[in-house]
Amino acid sequence: MQKTTGLLASSLIKLKNLQLTGKLVSEELMLGIHSSKRSGIGIEFEQYRHYELGDDPKRIDWKLFARTDKHLVRESSTESDRQIRFVLDLSGSMNYTENGVSRLQYAQILLASLAYLCYIQNDQMSLYGLTQGRVETISGTGSASSARQAFQKILVGLEKATAAGPWGASGIRYSEFQSKKKEQLIFVSDLLQTDDEWLSWIRSLAGPHREIVIFQILGDQEMEFDLKGFYRFKDLESGREMELDAEAVDTQFRSSMQSYLADLKNALQIPHVRLVRARMSDPVGMVLKAFLTRRKG
Repeated sequence: MQKTTGLLASSLIKLKNLQLTGKLVSEELMLGIHSSKRSGIGIEFEQYRHYELGDDPKRIDWKLFARTDKHLVRESSTESDRQIRFVLDLSGSMNYTENGVSRLQYAQILLASLAYLCYIQNDQMSLYGLTQGRVETISGTGSASSARQAFQKILVGLEKATAAGPWGASGIRYSEFQSKKKEQLIFVSDLLQTDDEWLSWIRSLAGPHREIVIFQILGDQEMEFDLKGFYRFKDLESGREMELDAEAVDTQFRSSMQSYLADLKNALQIPHVRLVRARMSDPVGMVLKAFLTRRKG
């Protein structure tokens, strides 16, 4: 049986069920990532361990056993005071599609999987969208909300999310992110910018009390541009179109993209910020497993 970490986003999207997809990816991660203490996603992760002599058999997760044929004990957890804020880029370029998978769909699966990890760890979580130069609260965190309620609200928000138009924020203060409590902001975007709007926004938020993890999602053609012949290219944010001979511009395009990505990576070498790059052809589970494993180390 093929493991979830080996499934491509296109296969998962066919499920058309974010809750099931998030659980499939996350439970696969739980089987391979263990730690001596629990500190939340992005720091260290632990939820299941193998059954040991002396453990109460009632603690075995029999549903998981039916799928994995492994005796795994669910570790007890307590209410977490960790605040996780998921932030999703909803500018038009998130509609970019390769092999039937849009960047937005890939981001939805990735965030649903992370939200499920937060749910089983009882982390406080909320979801925001960045659109038309403003921050939109999609699912806030109420003090009375349980982890399960927060998870369900985030799934509904992700399923309804649509992308359109430019981001183009400039000089805006983000009251939603003015908390002085320790928190983690997980941002999913292509980070394709006209000037330095994304970079400026990230720099304005990073600080000792706020760790920022950025998942930059890019397509294979955006990275490699191995097209031949004439194409009509459309800017998904402005709507502008132009016809070009792909072979005539491929060298310049690759050079510009490589320079941009290298400059962006260097610019984000700042305290409390971590950049994770992924291609839309990468299995979501593989991306998250590599991220969590590296973070533990």
